[in-house]
Amino acid sequence: MKADQIIKNARIFTADKSKPTATALAVKDGKFIYVGDEAGLSAYEGEVTDLGGKFIMPGIIDSHVHVTMGAGYDLIGVTGFGEIIVCDSKQGALDFIADYIQKHPGQDRYRFMLDKKHLKDDNITKEDLDAICPDGELQIQEGQGHSIWVNSNILRKHGITDDIKDPVPGLSFYVRKDGHVTGEMSEGATELPIILDSAMDKPDSAIDAALQRWIDFCVSVGVSGVFDAGIPGFPEFHEHVYSRLRELDRQGKLPIYVDGCYVISAAWEVEEGIKELKRLQREYNTEHIKIHTLKIFMDGTLKLHSGAMVTPYVETGEKGCTAMNLEELVALLKVLNEEGLDFHAHTVGEASSRLVLDGVEQVKKELGDDFRIRVVSAHLQIQDTADLTRFAPLGVIANFTPWWHADDVNVYKRLFGEERGKLMYRCKSVWDSGALVSWSSDTIVFMDFSSWNPYLGMEVGMTRKVTNKTKLPPIELINYIFPPADERMGIEEMLLGYTINGAKQLGIEKTKGSIEAGKDADFLVFDNNLLTAEHEGFSYNLPRDVYFCGKKVN
Repeated sequence: MKADQIIKNARIFTADKSKPTATALAVKDGKFIYVGDEAGLSAYEGEVTDLGGKFIMPGIIDSHVHVTMGAGYDLIGVTGFGEIIVCDSKQGALDFIADYIQKHPGQDRYRFMLDKKHLKDDNITKEDLDAICPDGELQIQEGQGHSIWVNSNILRKHGITDDIKDPVPGLSFYVRKDGHVTGEMSEGATELPIILDSAMDKPDSAIDAALQRWIDFCVSVGVSGVFDAGIPGFPEFHEHVYSRLRELDRQGKLPIYVDGCYVISAAWEVEEGIKELKRLQREYNTEHIKIHTLKIFMDGTLKLHSGAMVTPYVETGEKGCTAMNLEELVALLKVLNEEGLDFHAHTVGEASSRLVLDGVEQVKKELGDDFRIRVVSAHLQIQDTADLTRFAPLGVIANFTPWWHADDVNVYKRLFGEERGKLMYRCKSVWDSGALVSWSSDTIVFMDFSSWNPYLGMEVGMTRKVTNKTKLPPIELINYIFPPADERMGIEEMLLGYTINGAKQLGIEKTKGSIEAGKDADFLVFDNNLLTAEHEGFSYNLPRDVYFCGKKVN
């Protein structure tokens, strides 16, 4: 048989359980037609490439990213966050802003970023910001990316008054004092329509340029498929970017498979959300774009105490809350099952992932084998020990963001107490229970793409440290192993989670995710053997050659 490409003398990690390694492969019409040993190549004709023992693996699948949100941030500035406020108090923050505005007069909107911990239990109001910036627009995004402060001019521009409805009281809401909005708001459903409003005015060429930067990065590191986790509260811009991705694919300029979604933030958005998801599916599905998932922010973030907990936060005695209750989730899962749509949940706190597990358990009891949708519980920063072994029997996919798995343990000790604060990101326990575990980068801005790097995720997943050998911009190093130390993963587990497991999450395992005859020829060639590479500094690895559907794209 004539082949378009024949490779021999390679070390091939196939991600195929039935045949984990091989030394040779052949490709025709964008598909693998042979994977095995060199003796089997005798049945194929064509030019043969001897790789001299170089390493080959499947294309990488990053199964939770924010392409549309990242494009939006790219359009409104280098990062979209603006100037980072350096301070140690509320007054220090206000002085920093005032000084900056004085030195940079006349801007339509001033953008800043501030970690709330620097306010030391004080807070900023619209009156504080109005005093500094009475004529222009002023916004401050909180460092966790889940809340924002704005001045009165922005509130007026977006029609935010004291009567506005909170999407999810206690989780996604407009902060009020004595019944009046203060200018602070929590979670993306409230903040992102403000942050990204000016992105809607940008021409298609600007969006295409932002997406091309992302595409070029993906090609450089060998990412051949992603799950785009969307934008809460701003579907108009989300769809605008999908329209440009569709056009790029029609032009043959999208060498990446994009798995899309529609995002909701509350139970009352379900009906409209499913309707819109099905419309997006009809209008934007192409060869390399498939939209079939409803995504929800089930809770918020731990450091802002908006992650939903089973056991209260030590600092506040509160537990946070989820975006819907069990009855609402069960009803949603049944409807999605009837429609043949999938479900993806942002679940940072232990109560939010437990809710997803409880919901699936109840629906499976009622529907049995008729329940067929993919359910993903993403991020999983902290979980109750009793829930670690529930993913596998329920078939819930556990999606972790491994570059997060090195952090300041003292922060979590303050949040959860001495012992529970050392029980974060227990991915190995979930993996060893037999659950399907996938890996992701979950970054919301493009910038230099350093945190989108899958080899960074692999390194930190294996080491649970950030050292001076790690490929990241200057940040606080975590030179100790972030506990629990026995939650460190092996390299094969990292590779499987970034390939075939990601493909299974996206529902494309029949065509992608492993090097098998009949599948798309998405594969990467490395000069060094990733299976034996040093774990510290692993983030510097890059493929020499990147193939998407049999075509070399780098």
